[in-house]
Amino acid sequence: MSTTPPSTEDHHEPGHYEIRIMGHLDDRWADWFEGMTITLESNGETRLTGAVIDQSTLHGLLKKVRDLGMPLVSVNRIEPGSPDTKP
Repeated sequence: MSTTPPSTEDHHEPGHYEIRIMGHLDDRWADWFEGMTITLESNGETRLTGAVIDQSTLHGLLKKVRDLGMPLVSVNRIEPGSPDTKP
C-alpha cells in the first residue's frame, strides 16, 4: 500500500484562473461570469480571467460555459501579477 504525502498547498486560498472558450462574448456577460474579466482574442476565442474562490465556484463557471453551448478550449490556473492575468 502506497501513501501519498499530504499537500502543503492551502486549498482554501482563492486561485486566479484563465478560461478560454471558442467564440466571442461581450461585456454584458461579466456579471453572469461572476466578475471575470472578458477579453476577446483575435483568433476568435474569449478569455475569461479572474479570482476564483474555490473549486466549487470554478466548476460553476465551467457549467455556465457548457450551458452557453460554447466549446471550452482550456482552463489554466495562473499566478496573480503574471502577464497572463492582465486583460
